[in-house]
Amino acid sequence: MIQTILIAAIILGAFFLQRKYYVEHWQDDLEVRVKFMNAEIPELGEGKLQIVVENRKKLPLSSLMVKFQTDKHLEFDKNRGSVTTDQFYHNDVFQVSGGERVTRTLHFYAKRRGYYRINNIDLTGFDLFMTYELHSSFQPSESIYVLPRPFESRDFQMMLQQLNGEMITKRNLYEDPFEIRGIREYQPFDSMKSINWKATAKTGSFMVNQRNYTTPKTVRIFLNLEDKGLFKNMDALESTIRLAAGLVKYLLEQNIKVAFYCNGKDMLSGEPMLVSTGRGPNHQSKILRSLARVDVDQDAIDFEKLFRRRILVEQDNTYTCFVSATLEQNFCNTLRAFSDQGRVFSWFSPVSKNFSLSDVPLPLRSSIRLIRI
Repeated sequence: MIQTILIAAIILGAFFLQRKYYVEHWQDDLEVRVKFMNAEIPELGEGKLQIVVENRKKLPLSSLMVKFQTDKHLEFDKNRGSVTTDQFYHNDVFQVSGGERVTRTLHFYAKRRGYYRINNIDLTGFDLFMTYELHSSFQPSESIYVLPRPFESRDFQMMLQQLNGEMITKRNLYEDPFEIRGIREYQPFDSMKSINWKATAKTGSFMVNQRNYTTPKTVRIFLNLEDKGLFKNMDALESTIRLAAGLVKYLLEQNIKVAFYCNGKDMLSGEPMLVSTGRGPNHQSKILRSLARVDVDQDAIDFEKLFRRRILVEQDNTYTCFVSATLEQNFCNTLRAFSDQGRVFSWFSPVSKNFSLSDVPLPLRSSIRLIRI
C-alpha cells in the first residue's frame, strides 16, 4: 500500500514538474513566422503565404496551435481550420520535435487591390500530457501590396494613342535645342548661336539650324475619387483607379515622365497621394503601391480645395490628364477654369452603358474620354 502511494506521489510530482517546466520554457528557442512570399502581386493574381515553426530546443512540442487572421479579400484555398467572415481566420496544428523545423504553404487569390497585413498571431501550446494550455500572442510586421489591375480595352488603347498625338501637337513657344528639323538661310533676326558652320562652309552662305518645337515631356495625372452619393459606388471608384493605373502604365512605357496626384486617403497615413515627377519601372511600382493603399471606404478630400491652385499653375512641357467618374459641380468648375486659360487636357471617365454625353457640361465635352465599363 505504501509502495503504491509512493509510486503515485512520484508520478504526480513528475506530472507537476513537467507542467511547471513547460510553463517556464515552452517558448524558449521557439520561432513562429507567418509571412507572405511576395512583396507585391497584381490584382486577381495568386500569392503564397508560409507558416514556419522552428523549435531549436530539445524539449518537444506535442501540439502547437498557430492562429492568425488577415483580410477577407485574400481568398485562400479551402482547408480545415479556416473560416471567412469579416476577416479570414486560420488555425493550424503542429507537432514539433526538439531541433525540428516545420514549414507549410498556403495559396491564396487576391480578389481586390489593397495593402494587407497579417493580424495578431496567437500561439497555444500544451504540456507533455496535453492537460494544460499555454498561450502567447504577438503582432507580426508582414504585409503585401495587391497592385491595381491596369485597365485594358481596345477603345481605351485607341484613346491612349490619340492622347499621344495630342501631346505631340501641343507646342510651346520655345524651340528644342536638341532636335533639328532642317537647315535654312540666315535671317537678320537669327541668333549667331544657331549658325550651322559646316553647312555655311559648304554653300558659301550663312545657314542656320531649324529646330523642332518642344512637346510635352511630362504628364500630370489628377485622380478624383469623390463620391457624394448616399451610398458609394464602389465599382465605379475601383474602375477609376484601374483606369488611372492603365494610364500610368502606358505613359511610363512611352518613357514619359509622370507626376501623380489623388485626393483619396492613404490607409496608413490618412494623407492624399502626391507622387512627384519620375519615370521608369520603379516609378510605376511607387505609384501603383500608393494606389493600392488608397482607402475608398473613407471619404476623399475635396478635390477643388486640394488641387485647384496646383492645377491652374501648369508648367511648360507639361500635359494634364484627369481621371474621374464624377460630374460633381466643383470638380467641373475646376476643369472649366483650366480650360478657360486655353489649356488642352484629357479627362478619362468610366461610365455605364446608358450614360449620355449630354450629361457632361458643354465646354468639357471635347476633352472627356468616356470608357464604357
